Amino acid sequence: MAPQLAPWDPDEGAGTPLRVLGPQLAPWDPDEGAGTLLRVLGPHLSQVGEAAGGAHVLHTHGICVHMRVPPPPHHATLRPFPQRYWINREFWQQPDGPVFLLLGGESGLSPGVLSRGHVVELARAHGALLVALEHRFYGGSRGPGGDLDLRFLSSQQALADLAAFRHHVTSAWGLSPNHTWVCFGGSYAGALAAWARLKFPHLVSAAVASSAPIRAQVDFAGYHHVRGTHDVGVHGGTPPNPCRQCLGAVTAAFAALDGRLRGRQLAGVTRDFSCCRPPREPGDRELLAENVVDIFAGAVQYNGHRPSDSVAALCRAMTDGRRGSPYRRLVPPQAFLRRGGLSCTPSSRRAAVRELRHPKAGGNRRLWLFQTCTEFGFYPSCRDAACPFSRFQTLRAQLGLCADVFGIAPARVRAAVAFTNTFYGAAHPDTRRVLFVNGALDPWHVLSAGGGRSGVLIAGASHCADMAPTRPGDPPALRAARQVNRGWVRGWAWLRLVGGEEGALGPCHVTRPRWRR
Repeated sequence: MAPQLAPWDPDEGAGTPLRVLGPQLAPWDPDEGAGTLLRVLGPHLSQVGEAAGGAHVLHTHGICVHMRVPPPPHHATLRPFPQRYWINREFWQQPDGPVFLLLGGESGLSPGVLSRGHVVELARAHGALLVALEHRFYGGSRGPGGDLDLRFLSSQQALADLAAFRHHVTSAWGLSPNHTWVCFGGSYAGALAAWARLKFPHLVSAAVASSAPIRAQVDFAGYHHVRGTHDVGVHGGTPPNPCRQCLGAVTAAFAALDGRLRGRQLAGVTRDFSCCRPPREPGDRELLAENVVDIFAGAVQYNGHRPSDSVAALCRAMTDGRRGSPYRRLVPPQAFLRRGGLSCTPSSRRAAVRELRHPKAGGNRRLWLFQTCTEFGFYPSCRDAACPFSRFQTLRAQLGLCADVFGIAPARVRAAVAFTNTFYGAAHPDTRRVLFVNGALDPWHVLSAGGGRSGVLIAGASHCADMAPTRPGDPPALRAARQVNRGWVRGWAWLRLVGGEEGALGPCHVTRPRWRR
């Protein structure tokens, strides 16, 4: 039986406790155990750089002043929890240099995020005090012994933490109340950066939201749309015929896998995909298919972040006739499992649900699943004819996890997603001084905003590509996008210090922004 949660009513609006790069797919964390190989949106920030160093700890109450969160029964005392943050003052032009705040998302942060990356380069250029704030409950920002009350996990609570953190740093570092603060984030954290500017315009001067899915959606069928594969061929440099050949091989391979699963050829599938156990139950087959699909989803979303995780490498393997039939080419090599610290491919839905129900065993995946169930949805399905992947990846199966793990029925998930879009404005938030940066190859860009004066779409780029450190071999489109980014940030960096005037944007080819006062 699923663990009991406090009653949750979507009709109570901002007073309700809410709930998860969902597919912001990132490289699988072996600590996540029985779950899917790829699921959490964004440990990409932690991958930007790893460096030694400690964390400053900010103690804050697990309550948002903008929400009516009822205390536990017969217990009105709010318990504080430690929230980690890091500060890099190497580039700061004291005392007036701006503050650049890098937000954490649905994974833990590390000190390395303040040592390298495009945001660090911007801080160096503008003499900024660089700070990073870890999202509540992820990483090391959790209660004593790791105990968590999921009623207090939501994007709204995270924004309230940001406001409290801003006041804390302002006081501790002797900043002026109207000091310039620019927020940065990628993926879910990018959405938080945009929403921070929307909800706290008196605290956040501007924001850069990279690959930010600001429009919640229950059935994200578009994640697997063939158009993404076509864009890889056009923008990624692969000629059209090889692209169609790769797409045809992928489609044929998953059709063959689905046929074996439907025909209950389980012994062969178990052997071919190194399953931990035969996928006897319908849920087992859905989980196995999702794990295999995630290999392809990760390659597209994070194309080129690692040479071995690129669309080009995947297509070379899928079109290599020497490896046998398309089905045989689909079988992941043992090296893939070893890289994830696995001896076999998870294929038991009951084991996955059992682990996700356990407060301390489910890890970040349990937390992010809760947020998708109570706020965002983001469930990729393969229901239309254009999808080249497994038909076992269904919306019903993914909504079933919300019910089986947290007792949240599909109707409540849909209501929560509708509320999120109403609360934040979906793809059209009513705010200014927010730059949305997206990669054209990133499936998530369709849930972001941009276009015209408020956004940059980078041809041939993948998820959060603009946040990586500048490299000599960066493609021209990525270099041009970073130049646009630098121009906007240059116009924002000293905005508050000159009395809120617009200031000059510098020599970048974007429309001059019209600041809302």
